[in-house]
Amino acid sequence: SSSSSSSSSSSSITTTKQSTSQLPVSSGALSVPDEQTQTETVRSFLYPGEDELPDDVEMSIWEHLDELRDRALVSSGAVAAGILFCFCFAKDLVIFLEKPVSDMGVRFLQLGPGEYFFTTVKVAGYTGILLAAPVVLYEIIAYVLPGLTKNERKVLGPIVLGSSVLFYIGIYFAYLILTPAALKFFVGYANGAVESLWSIDQYFEFVLVLLFSTGLSFQVPVIQLLLGQTGIVSSKQMLSAWKFVIVGSVVAAAVLTPSTDPFTQMLLAIPLMSLYFGGAALVGAVEREREVESSS
Repeated sequence: SSSSSSSSSSSSITTTKQSTSQLPVSSGALSVPDEQTQTETVRSFLYPGEDELPDDVEMSIWEHLDELRDRALVSSGAVAAGILFCFCFAKDLVIFLEKPVSDMGVRFLQLGPGEYFFTTVKVAGYTGILLAAPVVLYEIIAYVLPGLTKNERKVLGPIVLGSSVLFYIGIYFAYLILTPAALKFFVGYANGAVESLWSIDQYFEFVLVLLFSTGLSFQVPVIQLLLGQTGIVSSKQMLSAWKFVIVGSVVAAAVLTPSTDPFTQMLLAIPLMSLYFGGAALVGAVEREREVESSS
């Protein structure tokens, strides 16, 4: 009788275990650890410990303002020197920026007194800022570096380097592919109806805005990495919004490229989508590395 009771009790325990294992687990329960980890990451980013700030030095507000003024003066001087240097080669820069449309039979006109002069000043200003960008970045980094934690310093170099490389790649992509495609559409659309006599000022306004807006749009992975590093958005959340990303990339391409040609718009939309999903994959890699470090 004792053996039968023990067997019945063991069978009841087994049945209980099986029924317990078959109970459905809510998705909210599974997402609790992820939400807790995300909250702890944001809290540690906003309130780092003293041991994580190796160069933490107490300074008054006036000392911070004095340092900010000195670094702003150095940055302004570098920008002014870059603009002055580029203005000395303004004519060569103008010829270089006219190349995307120089073989399409387009002629440029100066429609008002001093229009070409002010155009060269504008071109020198844009290129001078690009030339002085490394100095400005250095001054910004040197100003914020003492307030960064050890983990933030590890990602500072790759973020700054990646941001600079992506920005210049975006400008090169716009100059080599996007701008000629958009201008070719405008010239072909007007062919046989009107002669292409363009204002030099309006042409450079179009080209410079397109170059810089494309360079800025290539900063998407950098923004994603910053959001992932602070724990505000996870890689899963980024990938879950893929439908909105596709629509947003097409809309952004339609806004940045004034051409109504769908092919020209897709030339920018496809790289934007690729950059976004590549940035999400990079954030996922950073999260896995963080989990390995925390477990060890």
